[in-house]
Formats: sequence, structure tokens, C-alpha cells
Amino acid sequence: MSVPKLSKMPILELQNVGKTYQIDSQNLQILKGINLEVKKGDFIVIMGPSGSGKSTLMNIMGCLDTPTSGKVIFENRDVSKLSETELAQIRNQKVGFVFQTFNLIPRTTALANVELPLIYKGIPAAERTALAKKVLEQFGLSPRIFHFPNQLSGGEQQRVAISRALVTQPLIILADEPTGNLDSKTGEEIIKIFQDLNKAGNTIILVTHDKDIAAHAKKIIKIHDGEIV
Repeated sequence: MSVPKLSKMPILELQNVGKTYQIDSQNLQILKGINLEVKKGDFIVIMGPSGSGKSTLMNIMGCLDTPTSGKVIFENRDVSKLSETELAQIRNQKVGFVFQTFNLIPRTTALANVELPLIYKGIPAAERTALAKKVLEQFGLSPRIFHFPNQLSGGEQQRVAISRALVTQPLIILADEPTGNLDSKTGEEIIKIFQDLNKAGNTIILVTHDKDIAAHAKKIIKIHDGEIV
């Protein structure tokens, strides 16, 4: 029997995933039977109106949340029923996150913000500083490494956030409306960064409602009322 090539195997696979929240005495179904594969080198955009379930879907794909039903297979491992500690380990080692609101620690320098996930990985101080400086330099931020977030422009803050997502060399980068707090010109610059990262071999999943941003992806997945349409 022939062995399938690794490049053809999904990094991440969702099998009939559903998510329901209980609010008071009512069940609110957010996701309904989602089936999705993510392969190495993909650049996938998830689109949908507000309340469609796209952020919930991203949280499940990033192991920030678990499904109510179905399976999430990450590197051939079912992570659907793992403990929070086990999920945190996967997040720290395998997934890089970029958010609309940047999520930088306000009283911490750009360099220290990027070093943070390396601290959780147990990387020695000198090594993590060198790694953080290298990735910040990649995005033209060397002159700003000792600046605090409130001393940086929105575009610079998002580049710091992208640097933090990349510094652990994750399998997947998940970006939730990464241009939502930026002007159109800066937003285009940030999308160009994601395109370049994808060309370099990074796997990217980006959530947006912006059709212009979606046009840059290799694959667009539209979600409506918790279902892929």
C-alpha cells in the first residue's frame, strides 16, 4: 500500500464540527456541521457577516475553544477533547495569533511583547532576545524595539503582533480582522505582509468581512448562520 505524501496531508481538519452555547435555558447553535481541511501553504480567508460564526470557527481552529460536536484533527491528533493545559501547549507551539486589537501588553516594549511566547516555551533569555530582534528586524522595526505600544502607530503595533505570532515558527497563523483598526493604506501594507509570508511557505487563515482583502487569498470560505455556503 502506498504512503500518501506528507504535503497532501491536512495540518488541520474539522469533521462535522458544531458549537452550541447555553444561555439561560436556551441553546444557541453557533456552528452547524462544519467540514474543512487546511493544508501546508494554504492562504484561506473566512468571510461572513457579523454573527455568522466566523470568529467562533477561528477560536476552534486555534484551539482557543472546543466543539460541542464533531472532531478537530490537528497533525493527525484529535484535539477535540483535550484539557485546557494540553490545548495551551498546542497553541503555544503550533499556532500564531494576530488580532484586530493587536493585543499587545501596554507597559511592555515591542521586544518584550515578541519575546513573551518564547518565555512560555522555556527558551533561555539570550536566545529569545536574539530571535525576537531578528523577526522584528524582518518587519523594519529595529529602531522601535524599545518603544511601548502607545509610542507606535497602528501599523507598527500590528507588525509587532505579527512578529510575536511568527517568532515561535508556528504551523498555522490565524489572523482575526487584522486590518480592522487600520486605515486603508496601512491595511494594504499589512495584507502584503501576509501575502509575502504565505509565499515564503507559511500557512495562513484570515478572518475578514472585507471583499478586497479576501481577493488576496488562495481560497475563500463563506460562512452564514453557522454553516459553510
